[in-house]
Amino acid sequence: MNPAIFMNGGVAADFSQDTWWIWVIKAVAIIFFLIFSVIFALWFERRLLARMQNRLGPNTVGPLGLGQSFPDALKLMLKEDFWLAGADKVVYAIAPVISAMCAFTVMAVIPLGPNVSMFGINTPVQLADSPVAMLFVLAIAALGEYGMVLGGWSAKSTFPLYGSVRAATQMISYELAQGLSLVTVFVMAHTMSTSGIVGSQQGLWNIILLLPAFMIFFVTMFGGTNRLPFDLPEAEGEIVAGPHLEYSSMKFGWYYLAEYINMLNMSMLATTLLLGGWRSGPILTWIFGLWNGDPNQGWFPVLVFLAKTWTFMALFVWVRGTLLRFRYDQFMHLGWKGLIPAALGWLGIVMAVIAIDVAIGINVQNVLVILSIGYSLILLIWAFGSDEVEKSEQELIAEREGQEFDGFENGYPVPPLPGQHLPPSPRARKKDTTEVKTLKEADNV
Repeated sequence: MNPAIFMNGGVAADFSQDTWWIWVIKAVAIIFFLIFSVIFALWFERRLLARMQNRLGPNTVGPLGLGQSFPDALKLMLKEDFWLAGADKVVYAIAPVISAMCAFTVMAVIPLGPNVSMFGINTPVQLADSPVAMLFVLAIAALGEYGMVLGGWSAKSTFPLYGSVRAATQMISYELAQGLSLVTVFVMAHTMSTSGIVGSQQGLWNIILLLPAFMIFFVTMFGGTNRLPFDLPEAEGEIVAGPHLEYSSMKFGWYYLAEYINMLNMSMLATTLLLGGWRSGPILTWIFGLWNGDPNQGWFPVLVFLAKTWTFMALFVWVRGTLLRFRYDQFMHLGWKGLIPAALGWLGIVMAVIAIDVAIGINVQNVLVILSIGYSLILLIWAFGSDEVEKSEQELIAEREGQEFDGFENGYPVPPLPGQHLPPSPRARKKDTTEVKTLKEADNV
């Protein structure tokens, strides 16, 4: 495969010298990289949360507690396993594997670096690529949600079923917004190839050119990985543990592994699509230029890529230690009435700019940078300009307090909204009626 040059100067990865044993080495390296990254992520999250909360975190098993994740993983493997008697056994067993396998697959098309020499062969630090690689990633990510949905359904238990339904609605809501936010990236790169998208960011990273797309994608990262504040499928205060409530040992471990690998996948995708991928910024380029070096050659770009990826992982942890879980109605409102319209609006602006460029010819990059800053400010004002929202919420609560609420809507039980109160139970009403009758009889006597 020869490198393909795209309209904006992006160059796709060149796999022309790859052999079958290079593919095997890369595939094995990806598996080991993800497994050890999860082990490190467990320690990383505990230590960072502890620092934020003025605690020590793991600090006895190994230096700085670095060895703590290994006995934790061993405990999962040796923990007693069980099978539910009433479960759909085939689906019950396959569901965790679906989640894990889909999570492991995504990294196959992520470019970690440029072409390097590997055992005498010039090959990119990437297993595979395709003109529609991002379509493959989005399809695999959607398929991975079936592991959560089928796991909760197959257990034939109430709380796991609730969690699986929540996972399905979350997938539809937030992956739709996520896909719409990325369309502008594909349009500007003129390709869905991951290496081509990195190549298109040689001059200006997409985070600057398409800032609203980054903001929307950043929010959907948390919804797509079921992390706080969007961990509704696993809300322990409401449904105990969600789809994997009835799993133990390594069947639960596959779900646990998939969650952290998906965090890594989302971090790597954000880096690849919007933060220049493995390409260094102007500061590193200037520093290397002092001795005529190039930070975008050799193995150094892999370190740059990993630094960007773990910055996003730190943001995952920071948000978990900072924000509270959304209510379900707030969560769906943000997805359907916030993120999706915002992504559609930005897509319309980008397409209009491209159409004007085709018609009369303009500097697309300069115009998009200005428009992206303006549109981002509008989104921030909408998100944080809460004075009118709070006022209307208070008005709604006052209205609800004066309305009768019976706990049912269209024949289905529904929880009370703020301001609404459940009526007394039939047993309580019967007790009150008996007490009133007794008092009347006493008065008559």
